[in-house]
Amino acid sequence: MLQQIHDRAKGWFAWLIIIMISIPFALWGIQSYIGGGSEPVAGLVNGHEISERELDHRVQTERIQLREQMGAAYDPAQFDDKRLRQEALDAMIREALVVDAANRMGLRVADPVLRGQILAEPAFQQDGHFDNAAYEQALKYQGLSPSQFEAQLRQRLVGSQLVRAVAGSELVTKTEREQYQRLTGQRRELSWLRVPIAGFLGDAPIDDQAIAAYYEANPKRFQVPEQVKLDYLVLDVAGLAAKTSVSDEDIRRAYESDQARFGRPERRSVRHILITVPPEADAAANQAALAEIEGVRKRIEGGEAFDAVAKAVSKDPGSASQGGSLGEIEKGIWDPAFEQSAFSLPVGQISEPVRSKFGYHLIQVQSITPAAVKPLGEVREQLRGELAKQKAESLFYDQGERLANLVYESSDSLVPAAQELGMEIQHSDWISRAGGEGVLRQPKVTAAAFSDEVLNEHRNSDLIEPEKEVLQSVVLRVVDHREASTRPLDEVRPEIVTALRKEQAQRAAAAAASADADKLRGGADWAAVAGDAKVEEAGLVGRNDPKVPAAVLSVAFTLPVPATGSASVGTATLEDGDAAVVRVTKIEDGEVKPAAKPGTPDPAVYMLGQMLGRHSYDAVLNDMESRAKVERKAAPAR
Repeated sequence: MLQQIHDRAKGWFAWLIIIMISIPFALWGIQSYIGGGSEPVAGLVNGHEISERELDHRVQTERIQLREQMGAAYDPAQFDDKRLRQEALDAMIREALVVDAANRMGLRVADPVLRGQILAEPAFQQDGHFDNAAYEQALKYQGLSPSQFEAQLRQRLVGSQLVRAVAGSELVTKTEREQYQRLTGQRRELSWLRVPIAGFLGDAPIDDQAIAAYYEANPKRFQVPEQVKLDYLVLDVAGLAAKTSVSDEDIRRAYESDQARFGRPERRSVRHILITVPPEADAAANQAALAEIEGVRKRIEGGEAFDAVAKAVSKDPGSASQGGSLGEIEKGIWDPAFEQSAFSLPVGQISEPVRSKFGYHLIQVQSITPAAVKPLGEVREQLRGELAKQKAESLFYDQGERLANLVYESSDSLVPAAQELGMEIQHSDWISRAGGEGVLRQPKVTAAAFSDEVLNEHRNSDLIEPEKEVLQSVVLRVVDHREASTRPLDEVRPEIVTALRKEQAQRAAAAAASADADKLRGGADWAAVAGDAKVEEAGLVGRNDPKVPAAVLSVAFTLPVPATGSASVGTATLEDGDAAVVRVTKIEDGEVKPAAKPGTPDPAVYMLGQMLGRHSYDAVLNDMESRAKVERKAAPAR
């Protein structure tokens, strides 16, 4: 066939073929330039496109951040994907509005500022300094190239200029400052009564229709999250050290090359008597102190006990009551003149007066413990462990590089790498995006397990370093996968029955609390309404008092100011579902403190300024969005 085409493709026939082939290619090429490609668009902001790919990346980043923040408590089923995508799209639209406004205002970010932001980012540093390898690894983890990240960072910095300009323009008046202090420092005298749902729980049958309706209305509650089973290899220094042999000859050489490390310096049990005199004292003061210490020395030489004299005359508050004893001392921490005398005296001899920066001393050595070196037998196991760790650390980097190459070359199995490096393949149970146990709890490991190339393309993961502080690497592959599913109704029926009965009890408790509140508002006595139940008397409390449940405080600080001699009453629902009747009888405003002096930070002004600035910025953003051409496309869950 090809030969026939070749034979006939001459003259006008050849030109006809070329023209027929060229037309679609030309049209396709023009379309790629004028149409901007066929990538789906999630939103438009004044003509600027937010692509589905950018939105997908933003949602994935949000999920990773949630997983890192919540750790083992993270459950993807708690976060509706459609809602998460919508919130991410809203945030990207607002960011685009800010950047568009900043660009129209001519705001710019200089290259040195951009570079400074990158160099100062802790995530890109090792030992307090910028590390290019850490920078590239962090960007790879986010799926970004350096140019993409720098462009995004530049946009954020440009937008932040507008944020600071708007938020920082708010001024706090004296009246606003005083009102803020009165409200934030306000205290309310309150008491409250718990109405437990336990008293309203029943065992009446629940209608099948109500059970089915609850099941259909709460699908997320009964969802089993997406899960995987993993095979994985763990390379760490501890494991390598346990398998590393250290010879006795290695231990002996290490011991002999580091004798100073295992030496015990000479130690002396010393006591002294001090007559203080400042270093800057004049000649007369020095002479008086010297004469005094000489007199003390003569007393001891005359037969008085050293410790008795020290208790009577020494000016050293730390040792005088101990008869001048300093205990056992070593060289290197004492005044040079004192140390030189103390380590040259024979046992029992009283020194001549010794001048230090503190004054004049008389020193006596009571005993000497000679310098010694710990025997090899005493430190053998310590050295064995240290040498094994050193060898393991060296081996860790070598094997880590080999492991990375092996799992890449045989991307469909961990067996070749395990066999060549003598490693054991470990197997996980089912784990979700919340992670598993041990190293599988680490967010980086979980993210790799659910990444597209590992989960969908069935390839080995890259080498993962879960923690910067630990010399440990992990590679993994997915051996089984099951999608998120909803537990069948028959399986969860008992849970639903329990939940519906609790809801009924909560409504009944809330109704009872509301009835009690109405009685109090009608003039009923607090004790009569409470009956046998215990009234919690909280007294005067602030807005964040830990002794009072948050729901009670929230209601108490929204109730109106009670008239003199009466009370304001409301109801609350506590975290455990119980209801509560809340009663406020007195309100005291917070103290209005004098304004800080000019140039001195004022916490009240700062906090109120931040709140007002945020409010103004939100108002500006809402106004910008109302006047902008914003179009939200469909943002389906991926």
